[in-house]
Amino acid sequence: MMLRPVKMQSMVIKLMVFVGVAGLSYGATQRLDYDDTPNPEFLNPSWMASIPDDQPLSEVTMPGTHNTMALYGGILVECQSWSLGSQFRAGVRFVDIRVRHVKGNLNIHHGGFYQRAHFGQVLEGVVDFLREYPNETVLMRLKEEFSMTNNIYGAVVDYINRYATWDLLWHSRLVPTMGQARGKLIILQDFTGPDLGMSYGSLDIADDWKVPTPLHVEQKWQSVYDHLEAAPTGDKAQIFLTYSSGALGLFVYPRTIAQDINKKLYNYLKAKTDLNQRLGIICMDFPSAPMIQLIINFQLKDEIKRKKNSS
Repeated sequence: MMLRPVKMQSMVIKLMVFVGVAGLSYGATQRLDYDDTPNPEFLNPSWMASIPDDQPLSEVTMPGTHNTMALYGGILVECQSWSLGSQFRAGVRFVDIRVRHVKGNLNIHHGGFYQRAHFGQVLEGVVDFLREYPNETVLMRLKEEFSMTNNIYGAVVDYINRYATWDLLWHSRLVPTMGQARGKLIILQDFTGPDLGMSYGSLDIADDWKVPTPLHVEQKWQSVYDHLEAAPTGDKAQIFLTYSSGALGLFVYPRTIAQDINKKLYNYLKAKTDLNQRLGIICMDFPSAPMIQLIINFQLKDEIKRKKNSS
């Protein structure tokens, strides 16, 4: 089916504007909603300390990062600009870790691009952070990337033994309370093998990451919006996870999507007057410190007060 000249011209203009705006700001932008500079504007390392011990982790709203370690490889690959330690100290509590498995070695990858780190260094970063801030917790989605062995369990166990301790892990499929989670790494297991923590598939997830062209960004935002709107009234015993990230097609890469979607997300959150609601995990590319703070501000404070008063 042939596109009419006027419609084709409109599409070309939209593509040029979208790509032009993204290109102008590559690698040097720190906005209220988006940050691809090397360091966060401000830090928020211990925000979980104020959450009551009896609050289930599924009722906590928290910021996360997609492809957390994807700092290298160019504009088509990079999803973050802050180190793992900086992300934790900025307030990020969900990380998305991808490992390539070769003969027992687990190197961090985004697709075919090596990210100059291995899984042991990620574990050391978690250990260091939780040792310094024992009232916090870290949730880690862990999956195989680029290699297709479907057999990373043994290597993961080996790395945990070498670079962390078994006491660091949350050893249950059940959602912990905040008190149970403090000082723990909760592995959200996205690979086969005996349980190392919770199953990633047990979460309620919206991850519509395929954005074929800039013309599909609105469709991506609608997916994010719908899931965030469902989270406050969804099953409170289930962790909600919403990915705002996306990439795939022509002129569509992580930065271009984040510059558009992050702005929409920030305005959406800023417009909400009721902060007493559960939004779950909001997982982003290139989040800003103000965006992270905005997400942290949404907590079920009134509901916790009611629970205490009725007990």
